[in-house]
Amino acid sequence: MKYLATAALFLTFLFFSTTAGASHDPCASSKSDLSVIHIYGKCSPFTPQTNPAPAPAAASSWLNTILNMASKDPQRVAYLSSLVTAKKATKATSIPIASGQNVLNVGNFIVRAKIGTPAQLLFMVLDTSNDVAWVPCSGCTGCSSTVFSPNTSTSYAASDCSLPECTQVRGLSCPTTGAGACLFNQSYGGDSSFSATLSHDSLTFGPDVVPNYAFGCINAVSGGSIPPQGLLGLGRGSLSLLSQSGSLYSGVFSYCLPSFRSYYFSGSLKLGPVGQPKSIRTTPLLKNPRRSSLYYVNLTGITVGKVRIPIAPELLAFDPTTGAGTIIDSGTVITRFILPIYTALRDEFRNQVKGPFSSLGAFDTCFAATNEDVAPPVTFHFQGLDLVLPLENTLIHSSSGSLACLAMAAAPNNVNSVLNVIANLQQQNLRILFDTANSRLGIARELCN
Repeated sequence: MKYLATAALFLTFLFFSTTAGASHDPCASSKSDLSVIHIYGKCSPFTPQTNPAPAPAAASSWLNTILNMASKDPQRVAYLSSLVTAKKATKATSIPIASGQNVLNVGNFIVRAKIGTPAQLLFMVLDTSNDVAWVPCSGCTGCSSTVFSPNTSTSYAASDCSLPECTQVRGLSCPTTGAGACLFNQSYGGDSSFSATLSHDSLTFGPDVVPNYAFGCINAVSGGSIPPQGLLGLGRGSLSLLSQSGSLYSGVFSYCLPSFRSYYFSGSLKLGPVGQPKSIRTTPLLKNPRRSSLYYVNLTGITVGKVRIPIAPELLAFDPTTGAGTIIDSGTVITRFILPIYTALRDEFRNQVKGPFSSLGAFDTCFAATNEDVAPPVTFHFQGLDLVLPLENTLIHSSSGSLACLAMAAAPNNVNSVLNVIANLQQQNLRILFDTANSRLGIARELCN
């Protein structure tokens, strides 16, 4: 069993690439990569661009933003748990990914996408645990000022209740007799909901166009977690991007999420099998027919330093009936384990660091940053793959820099606590490959910016 390379030091990110001229725009998208942007990052349209704060103040504000994002995780985990307990109905394109956490209550990353003819630009949240794409449309009640205008798109069409895909969205509302628009409603993020019309139009990523793409055209929203310019579902269900794009992407995509310390840069989303890493360690993706959207993996154990922590096998076991197991998720900020697993991990970590310890927001194992050099590595053991987390994927720091905290937590105790969630902070600066055609997930070290 080979281990993925680890990095014990935080990376220093420059405002500009060393290979680019002074006029290079670090937020620009390349034609070969689709940018993935942190919703609160410098490249996000949801971040105020005027009168930037001096560097120390900006760094402090950014770290406080990350801490605030993590505090919203319980809503996300509750939402994922609701999915778990509910029954369900040859070229590479890469898209830049940025972090999008300004007006949302749930931590997410955003990608640039275009809808309609002529194409209308939207910054959509990337979500691996959802299938249906949805965007705010003109006339929407409670939506942001940037919306998709169906009336100006020559390729737009609303779905009819008679179409088979209308049965695949939740909250179906169709007339008992005759034809009618396919209306549905959906909850999101644990505290929000929306109503929408299932529609079709062209969806564009870089040079690629997916014609007649089915998505929800939002009519009204309630709550603060609905992404302001829509969501792109990258799950495994029949209405996801992978299913609707067919042979264009062959059921394959990968992303590399930028470091939470890289305020000015973005990662990338690669669509299709071409251009994916040639040498990458993989673990099987597990199929749960009752929760088809979620990407389950077989987590077999956890090591802290050199100590394999004792975990009863049944706490890690995949169970399609109850939804128990471990998923990879792009929308949760810090990894959440069910309480017995997290307690064992935390206690062993504390035993090796020696404290004293304090709490900070969502984090219950914080210690003096001057003691950081004794923090042990944390290893996730998956079937066929061991992931040794780099230090920046294990610890998060207070805005003053005086405290370092273990960047993991227990699943909230007010939800169905059977699901472990490997979150996006633990995925930063890693290329995560989703190969649904071969039912495998790959992980490789990569500088994402």
